[in-house]
Amino acid sequence: MPRGPRLDYPGALHHAIFRGLERRELFVDDEDRQRLVDRLGHLVQDTRAAVYAWALMPNHVHLLVRPGPSGLSKLMQRFVGWYAAAFNRRHHRHGHLMQNRFKSILVEEDAYLLELVRYLHLNPVRAGLVRTIEELAHYPWTGHARLMGTTAARWQDVDFVLAQFTRPPDRARRAYHDFVLAGWRHGQRPDLQGGGLRRRRGCWEPVDELRRGREAEATDERILGGSPFVQQVLAQVNGERPIPRRWTALERQRAVRSLVERGARVWDQCPATVASSCKRQASATARAVVCVLAVERLGLSLTQVADELGVSKVSVWRGVQKGRALLARAPHIERDFLPALERHTPHGP
Repeated sequence: MPRGPRLDYPGALHHAIFRGLERRELFVDDEDRQRLVDRLGHLVQDTRAAVYAWALMPNHVHLLVRPGPSGLSKLMQRFVGWYAAAFNRRHHRHGHLMQNRFKSILVEEDAYLLELVRYLHLNPVRAGLVRTIEELAHYPWTGHARLMGTTAARWQDVDFVLAQFTRPPDRARRAYHDFVLAGWRHGQRPDLQGGGLRRRRGCWEPVDELRRGREAEATDERILGGSPFVQQVLAQVNGERPIPRRWTALERQRAVRSLVERGARVWDQCPATVASSCKRQASATARAVVCVLAVERLGLSLTQVADELGVSKVSVWRGVQKGRALLARAPHIERDFLPALERHTPHGP
């Protein structure tokens, strides 16, 4: 099935992947790898792109990148095309090195930035190239060592990623290390590979439908994000009026408060403990559901939800992950929140 047009717009975050032809290796030795890394560093500075994570694997390469003004395609053309030509010259070969065009997935940043940073940097673990977390911190062919401070960062945007955890940098590195360690034994993650709307006779056909009579989720293989984010991107791409997501401060406050009150009622907690950093299990569970519904159903950002709950952005992000897993196991829970969701879902400008 042909893949749809590439999605790109200023400020968008992408997970880009390119692979060797017929799964052949892209590197003969470390000199090849270093040439590719040096080229990436040059292009980041030249195009004003931001790279948050990267991993060189034997037959493919991952990037988590926010392109500069010239866009993703121009960046990747100068990156992938240059390397293929340089590789052929150095090893006296001819013909294609890469498999088709590179793949890109447009990413909903608030929900998936940190998860993808971890997932990309753990690629050598899943492939058996690295055995321990200490070894990964010194492994030169991912961005993890730069985030850990064991390799000079130079062009990689380390500060942006570490700031998602805490400050100052030393504490942020410890938090990042613990975060990566928590995902050490994770296997393949199909949920991080984009969604899926099937093209059929000129229209989009949803792959999955929400359970219990709700409307079909909007998904697209080119996009990693929740339904509101996917709808907004597709509306922009199709030249339609973007889905409005303007919230006044009062509207945000009322929406989150309504979810908090509903969660407190369901788990028999005080609303003040749900809207706080209280670690009591019932309050934390209610807060996690509030987080995932506020972000993925109402379309609020992590920062907006964090401000309303009085917790950190990372706490909200973790709540989204926990809440998503909980609703996947027990989808009936969301029914208890439907009145609040329907009352506060924005339908117009």
